[in-house]
Amino acid sequence: MSAEIRKITVFVEEVLSEAGQSISPATRRAAAVAVIRNPFAGRYVEDLAPLIALGSELGAILAQRCVDALGVDASQIESYGKAALVGEDGELEHAAALLHPAMGKPVRDAVGGGAALIASSKMRAGMGAVLDVPLGHKDAAFVRSHFDGMQVRVSDAPRANEILVAVALTDSGRPLARVGGLTRDQIIGKDGLR
Repeated sequence: MSAEIRKITVFVEEVLSEAGQSISPATRRAAAVAVIRNPFAGRYVEDLAPLIALGSELGAILAQRCVDALGVDASQIESYGKAALVGEDGELEHAAALLHPAMGKPVRDAVGGGAALIASSKMRAGMGAVLDVPLGHKDAAFVRSHFDGMQVRVSDAPRANEILVAVALTDSGRPLARVGGLTRDQIIGKDGLR
């Protein structure tokens, strides 16, 4: 089964100043969002393997759209995250099937690796709801400067029988980060934590 995609929307955010301070280079985030038909909307299905396969397919498409939107080499990506918003006739487990078993590998492939878990969130809501996509450093979860997030919203999605699926990537951490913790230059990147 291939994803029935109604639309893909790509958001790019550049933070040029924060708290009156210039940010140079700008903090850049991109999120790519696919609105897909939920093949299991309105009914209970035990085997969610088709959604797991769709997660792999969408991970590759959406992560590459983000890299392209940022206009950087994949090696310059520092953070990643993923999220799904299920329409009213779907289950949270549908979002989990898309996000967890198989989406990680294609996202990591698109960004040239990544030892850390990919932060994720899932929710159920109606059209126009805001979806928070959590972000964390791709190689070391303890890098506090990269604990972040990006909000996305598609005004006409998800319909009751749809799922909004998002991947977000950044080329840096939060602007003006100053709460301590592991820094980028201290990353070892072997265990996904430090």
